[in-house]
Amino acid sequence: MRRIDEITSGIQPPFVAVDLAAFDDNAQDMVRRAAGVPIRIATKSVRCRELIARALRVDGYLGLMCYSLAEALWLHGEGLSDDILVAYPTADRAALRELAANPSAAAAISIMVDSTDHLDFVDDAVGPDRPDIRLCVEVDASWKPLPGVHIGTRRSPLHTPAQVRRFAEAAQRRRGFAVVGLMAYEGQIAGLGDAPPGKPLRGALLRAVQRRSAAELAQRRAALVRQVREVADLEFVNGGGTGSLERTAVEEGVITEVAAGSGLIGPTLFDAYRSFQPRPAVLYALPVVHRPAKKIVTLFGGGYIASGPPGEDRVPAPHWPEGLGLLGTEGAGEVQTPVIGAAARGLRIGDRVWFRHAKAGELAERFDRYHLIDGRLVSVGCSAVVEAPTYRGEGRSFG
Repeated sequence: MRRIDEITSGIQPPFVAVDLAAFDDNAQDMVRRAAGVPIRIATKSVRCRELIARALRVDGYLGLMCYSLAEALWLHGEGLSDDILVAYPTADRAALRELAANPSAAAAISIMVDSTDHLDFVDDAVGPDRPDIRLCVEVDASWKPLPGVHIGTRRSPLHTPAQVRRFAEAAQRRRGFAVVGLMAYEGQIAGLGDAPPGKPLRGALLRAVQRRSAAELAQRRAALVRQVREVADLEFVNGGGTGSLERTAVEEGVITEVAAGSGLIGPTLFDAYRSFQPRPAVLYALPVVHRPAKKIVTLFGGGYIASGPPGEDRVPAPHWPEGLGLLGTEGAGEVQTPVIGAAARGLRIGDRVWFRHAKAGELAERFDRYHLIDGRLVSVGCSAVVEAPTYRGEGRSFG
């Protein structure tokens, strides 16, 4: 971290630095964990075209998973990929009309559906005279061990193989649609660290739940894929996430690809896994602007709280200098963030404190550009810092 701080010494904080060596290592480690199953990049976790393109150049990555149809149309138009899955259903009429009017985009982009209401919405938005709209059917991957017990994200109403088949049959009968894929995201496995710091009992419980959930889902996913293949020519079956690559990739003959993005970045929420440890690749620097006490300095800005259920795991974490922490009575604020610790004694006005965000992509909504740092270039006399715009810096916002 000291090396990154030295290389960026001439940049005025607040700013974001991307450690490209860490990013590249993370990309390779996810390929290893996926064990030959292609990885579709979850763009929501990156939100910077240069970094998305960098990951796509790594063997083992194939295609994009976007979080918005408008985003998918933009990235396709920019030439990033001709294999794009939109991970969430869309209610964007303008984007649907643009998709239907562009045969190249319609052949490259698959939209997410889980009910005939979605099909009705598309028909109402674009009419019947259009290229076939490529459909991916979303399956509820949550675990329901007992009546009324739901463990996982609440996404699709389609849970059983019979339900998925009936919907696929209905979609295939509709003019202007083609079922080409299935997706089941096991958030209760991929998105929950199985070794939460300081909570060994919770970790043990989580691991037990995840083992049972993974076993149930593997069996159910195999059955529903068999059912749907009888009525549709599936091109892909997508599953997993950064936190479950190993578990999902082993579903041989069922899963054709896995999705991941946060593992490229290494946010703090992914520190709580036993099976892998991504390197922190994206960090942001805040300047010291106050010294209210010997062991406390106050920084400018920094209150970048992550989405999800409010809790300590959603706040940014001081990363360097080591030994700093947030004040429990103030936390990370919109315009100022006090930090406390022995390291604060040596900090002066204008010095930097480096932070990590709790989630991977949300930091890009705060900054127009990232500073891409490659310390490996310093020894050969090349520039080690390149600026790259985030989605926000390109005037794009999809959330």
